[in-house]
Amino acid sequence: MKRKRDEILEKNLYMAGWCFLGAIAVLELAGHIFPLKLNLPPCVVHRFTGYYCPGCGGTRACMELLKGHIVRSFLAHPVVVFGAGIYFWFMLSHTVERISRGRLKIGMKYTDRYLYAAAVIILVQWIAKNVVKAVWGIGLA
Repeated sequence: MKRKRDEILEKNLYMAGWCFLGAIAVLELAGHIFPLKLNLPPCVVHRFTGYYCPGCGGTRACMELLKGHIVRSFLAHPVVVFGAGIYFWFMLSHTVERISRGRLKIGMKYTDRYLYAAAVIILVQWIAKNVVKAVWGIGLA
C-alpha cells in the first residue's frame, strides 16, 4: 500500500528547517562578534563507568561538521552526518519543488523510517565503541 504524502507535516518541517538554519547562522555570527567558548560538562555515564553512552561524541561530531570536517564528524558520531544529509536533501528538494511551484515534484517525502535508521545508527555505534573499549581497551570517543 502506497502512503500518501503528509503535505502539512512536510510544510511544517520545511519551515522548522529554515528556523534551524537561521538559528545556526545567528549563533555563528554571534561567535564571530563575541568570543564564545562552549564548555560542556563531561558525560556522566562515561565519567562513572568508563564506557560510552549512546550520545557520547555527538557534540564533537556537530562541531566538526560545522568546521567542514565530515570524516571526523562521522567518526565522532555517525548519526550527525546522517541527520545532516537528510536535512540538506529535504531542504533542497522542497525548495526546488516550491520554486517550481509544484511542477517538479521532487520534495523528499517524510517517513518515520529515517528516525528508525537514526536509532539503529546510534545503537550500532554505541555497541561498537563499547566493544572496542572492553575488548581492546581502546577509547574511541
